[in-house]
This record gives sequence, structure tokens and C-alpha cells, in this order.
Amino acid sequence: MTRSAVTSAKRIVVKVGSSSVSGANAGQIASLVDALAAAHGRGAEIVLVSSGAIATGMPFLHLDARPTDLATQQAAAAVGQNVLVYRYQQELRRYEIVAGQVLLTAGDMESATTRSNAQRAMERLLGLRILPIVNENDTVATHEIRFGDNDRLAALVSELVNADLLVLLSDVDALYTRPPAEPGAERIAHVPFDDDLTGVELGDIGAAGVGTGGAGTKIAAAKLAAAAGTPVVLTSTANVAAALAGEELGTWFDARPAPQRVE
Repeated sequence: MTRSAVTSAKRIVVKVGSSSVSGANAGQIASLVDALAAAHGRGAEIVLVSSGAIATGMPFLHLDARPTDLATQQAAAAVGQNVLVYRYQQELRRYEIVAGQVLLTAGDMESATTRSNAQRAMERLLGLRILPIVNENDTVATHEIRFGDNDRLAALVSELVNADLLVLLSDVDALYTRPPAEPGAERIAHVPFDDDLTGVELGDIGAAGVGTGGAGTKIAAAKLAAAAGTPVVLTSTANVAAALAGEELGTWFDARPAPQRVE
């Protein structure tokens, strides 16, 4: 697939980070849902991988900063996941779209049995025109089995459902040659499959304090998805509608070329 074919993508995974849908930015959920609903309305099957459970739960636990101990992270996630999905469903109701919650751990994706179960459930949800909202199951995950960030989870979900496109959203509109606030930073519009991005100076993508990902995790996730055959758009949450409309923005990662048929 090329960028010009985005609007014909049949199955799309969209990943949004904690800082884009929690705290002062919780209001962005409405415009995010608007964009997802537009793609859903033209017949695409949409999977949303959404971080934000811990960040959303923090105010209810009277926490001023992301907790560092696992037990409090689990407690915040248990409260926040409930609130987060409720907020999504409230917005989706405007379009008569029903959400389905799917919580996964890294162990679920590594075990053949649980991976098969997750794949079957996802296929059935999409077949029923339900919009799955996927997150890491922070309430039961441990440090040893966590994905580490939901960028990698989104790439694995893209492979699980054989997505036509992965859209990675953050606070920055694209990948740059160096952190975009630094002089001389240039947007990287296109990354061929075999480009190792040598010379790119990595900084953080996303607001500090609530998320765990950065530019490096997004590149790694994009490369993982591309290697499995799914092209990737990396851009900001504010640009999600334009990205799903196929506009020339953000950074496009080519997927692995399809094997040549031997006649």
C-alpha cells in the first residue's frame, strides 16, 4: 500500500498515547472519535490501541505524578481503564458505534493458545462492526511481562489482525532528523523499508510524566509492523483525521515488499 491508497484500507489500527487522551487533553477524545467514525463510516474496520488507563486513574487516587510502584500502577489502571472506555463510548454513541474492550499482556501474545483466542475474538468483534479498544492489561501485568509501551503493542496487534495500515499518534506531527525543537530539525516524510535511519538523533515524542514511549519506541514499533507487511503513518493526534484521509503529512514507513511471484 502507498499513502494514496489509505482511504481504501479495509483494516486500520490506530494507536494513541496517554498524554493525548488524559488530563488536560482528555477533550481530544471527541475529535479522535470523529476521525475514527469517519473511517468506520466508509466501511473500514478500526481497532484503537489506547494508552491512558494509569494517567486517567491518577486523579481519582489523588496522585499528582505517575506512580512508580507496580501495585499503585495496577490500582490506577483498574480505575482509569473503566473511566477511559466510558469516555470513548460516550463519544462513539454519537455515531451509533459500540466499543469492545480488549486487554492483553505480553504473555497473551507469546502463548499460541491465548494468541489464537485473542485473534478469534478480534475477528469476531470486527465482523460484528464493533470497534475494539485495546490496552495493556496493567492490572495483572508485571514488570517482567509488560510490553513496555503501547507502540509495540499496536505493532503486534496490527500483525495479529493482519491490518492494512497502522497509525501511530503522539504529540509531535512527524519523525524529525533531530528533536523538532532543536535548530536544523527536518521532517522525515518517507522511510523506505530498508532504511535504518542512520544519523537520526532521537529525542522524546510525547509529554513527560504520563507516558512511557518516545521517538525510539515509535520507530521500533513502525519497523516491527512494516516487517510484518503493514505500512505505518506516524503523526500527531491533532492530525489523525487528515492522516486517515491519506493527506501528505507525518512520516510514512513503507511495509516489507511482497515476495515476487515466480512464474
